[in-house]
Amino acid sequence: MDRYKMYIGGEWCEAASGAWFETENPFTGKVWAEVARGGEADAARAAEAAHKAFTTGPWPTLTATQRGALLRRVGDLIAERAEFLADCEVRDNGKLKVEMLGQLRYIPQWFYYYGGLADKIEGAVIPIDKPGVFNYTLHEPLGVCVAITAWNSPLLLATWKIAPALAAGNTVIIKPSEFTSTSALEYVKLFEEAGFPPGVVNVVTGYGPEVGQPLIEHPLVRKIAFTGSVASGERVNMAAAKGLKRISLELGGKSPNIVFADANLDNAVKGAIAGIFAASGQTCIAGSRLLLHDSIHDEFLDRLLAMAGSAKMGDPMDMGTEIGPITTRPQYQKTLDYIDIARADGATLRLGGGKATRAGCGDGWFVEPTIFSGVENGMRIAQEEVFGPILSVIRFKDDEDAIRIANDVVYGLAAGVWTQDITRALTMTKRLQAGTVWVNTYRAVSFTSPMGGYKSSGIGRVNGQEMILDYLQTKSAWIDTNPTFPSPFALR
Repeated sequence: MDRYKMYIGGEWCEAASGAWFETENPFTGKVWAEVARGGEADAARAAEAAHKAFTTGPWPTLTATQRGALLRRVGDLIAERAEFLADCEVRDNGKLKVEMLGQLRYIPQWFYYYGGLADKIEGAVIPIDKPGVFNYTLHEPLGVCVAITAWNSPLLLATWKIAPALAAGNTVIIKPSEFTSTSALEYVKLFEEAGFPPGVVNVVTGYGPEVGQPLIEHPLVRKIAFTGSVASGERVNMAAAKGLKRISLELGGKSPNIVFADANLDNAVKGAIAGIFAASGQTCIAGSRLLLHDSIHDEFLDRLLAMAGSAKMGDPMDMGTEIGPITTRPQYQKTLDYIDIARADGATLRLGGGKATRAGCGDGWFVEPTIFSGVENGMRIAQEEVFGPILSVIRFKDDEDAIRIANDVVYGLAAGVWTQDITRALTMTKRLQAGTVWVNTYRAVSFTSPMGGYKSSGIGRVNGQEMILDYLQTKSAWIDTNPTFPSPFALR
């Protein structure tokens, strides 16, 4: 059995307690590795190492251009090892290799983008209203930043946080999910190989209450970037508030995917499939509520059932597999429980509805792609994030009805609109309460475009140029050139 140590201050180390925890392969349902189980002492050691790297040694003396060169170098190394890292991800979280390999081949673009942005962080000369005074601004790094990632796309989510953090000149501690820690530990080796000084990038593994909480509360930590559930995000926010720390939260969603009568139905069916059954529904942007106009409801549903029912399930390492297992045992059971909840609330089961027993699924944690029709938006299946391959189909009458239903949730992460009418597309985009609105596509992301949530779906944004400002603080500098100082008893 493999054993994975933590990476702190440029050294591979066991937990201070000597404890380990097991990690399971979702496809086989079997334990395949042990990971160091960190605690408060390990969190403190990582915070101190990251702070030391931020304040002393080579990292703070590097120019922004030199930092950018290091980021581009690590991007090159990730591109070279993309397949190896994708295999690590699949073994760790059960997502399809075809998707994880695509992600790993795309991840270098974040390092190229923010590496290029590193030396373009510019202050300003302020035309101040005080005679004889020169005023200008500087953007400076915050210090130690903690990146807490979820288990569904571990390395992509880590990259969204650490690329801008490093470009801005901060140091980073990655705390991966206890369910998917091993890929982060393979990933961090590339930063060492690229030439990042010890302590600039660290990985501490373990459970949230044992190591995550101490990291958030440590006085040397200045920012926390978190991806996870709303409940966990609230706890992170409260803990960070005690130290008045910067926070960014990428949380859950219950996204509407809205199909109008004038839509290209072939494309919209594929978009509905992509929205909920890609990644087995384990994405915060999942289009888990499919809103269908009355006039196309039956035809669209028939097409959807046919396509979803023919999806290939099985080994996620097989490049032909279309739906893989659920990543964790608790999430697997939660998904099955929500199927029972939907039935009890009166939704009509049209497809799936339980554990997948196909030959190719073996002993893994597979749930059949499941579709419920006759869903009312007030049902729990339409209001609560499941994070599994369960789709709620909801009818709507007109544009106003669609807006009312779409916005009637506590979430606001994403939305999809399918229409050929440009006026409707622009109007819906404006009125939908979501941080991302896709028109005639779904589940597309880019390093160039900001992403984040409205309402309970989060605080702050990831990606794009403005993201780097979340890892910087602004300093205002005043230089007085006047020959005499005025009265010291009045505000200047």
